[in-house]
Amino acid sequence: MVESPDLPLLPYRVIGGVKCFELFAGVVQQELLPGVFMQGYGYNGSIPGPTIVVEPGDFVQIRVINNLPEPTSVHWHGLDVPNTMDGVPPFEPSPLIQPGFGLDYRFRIVNPPGTHMYHSHYESIRQEMMGLGGLFIIRNRQEKQVTRDFAYMLQEFHLDGLPKGELQPGSYAVDPMSDAFNFFTMNGRCFPNTSPLHVRLGDCVRIRLANLGMQGHPMHLHGVQMLETAYDGNEVPPWNRLRKNTVFVAPGETRDIQFGAWNPGRWPFHCHIPHHTSNNFTLPAGGMFTTIQVGD
Repeated sequence: MVESPDLPLLPYRVIGGVKCFELFAGVVQQELLPGVFMQGYGYNGSIPGPTIVVEPGDFVQIRVINNLPEPTSVHWHGLDVPNTMDGVPPFEPSPLIQPGFGLDYRFRIVNPPGTHMYHSHYESIRQEMMGLGGLFIIRNRQEKQVTRDFAYMLQEFHLDGLPKGELQPGSYAVDPMSDAFNFFTMNGRCFPNTSPLHVRLGDCVRIRLANLGMQGHPMHLHGVQMLETAYDGNEVPPWNRLRKNTVFVAPGETRDIQFGAWNPGRWPFHCHIPHHTSNNFTLPAGGMFTTIQVGD
C-alpha cells in the first residue's frame, strides 16, 4: 500500500473496466505551518494534489475540471501515453482546458511499476510554480519485500509579504516569477508541520521522491544507509544499486530509495542544503525536513 504522508490518495470508480478519477484544478489556500497559509494553485483543494495510484495494464480516465481563472492542461510526467493525451498545448494535439470546462484524459498504463508525476504544462513558469502538480505512482501488486511504501513531492515557493527572518500567521500570495524561495515543502508542508513516519523494527521501507521545483535537493537520511532502487520510474538492477546516505533529486526527476529499519530511534530525513531546512530563514529547523521513528 502506497502512503503519501499529509496527502490523500485520489479515489476512483471502476466503470466498464476503466478506473475513473476526477481532478479539480483551482485556487488553494495551503497551510504550510500552523496559521501560515499560501495562496496558490492546486488540485482537489491541496498543493500538491492528491496522489494517483494505478497498476500496470490499467485503463484509466482522469477527468480534469478547470476551476482556475485561466486555461490549463495536465501532463503525465514520465508516462508513455498517446500524443493527444500528453497535455502540452500548443505543441501537441492535446487540447487546452478553458476555465469552467473539463477534459477526459484516457490512456492505458503501459509503463512498469514506478514513481512519476502529473503537473500543468501550460505557462509552466507560472502554473507549476503556483503549485499545480502531484504524484502519480504505478504500484506492483505482487511485490512482497517492501513492507512500508511512502511517497513525497518536493517543492519550493516564494511567499510575498513576509519579511526575511520572520514568521507571522496569515495568508500570503505565491510569487511564481521569483527564484528567491523562502519556503521548502514535503507534500505541501514545512517542518515541524510534516507528519513523522512510524515504522516497525525490521520493516523494509521505500521512500519515493519527486522534484517538481527549480532547485535540486540532496535528501539525507540519518541512522541507516539506503539503496537507490529506481530513477525516473525505472528500476535499477540489484547489481547496479548504490548504497548511500544522501540521494540527489534534480528538478523533474524521481528517485526511489530503500532501507531496512534495523536501527531504533527517531531519525531526521531532510534536504542537506541549509537554506532548504529553514522557514523563511528563521533559525529553528524547518522546511524540507521530517523524521522517521523506527520502533517504539
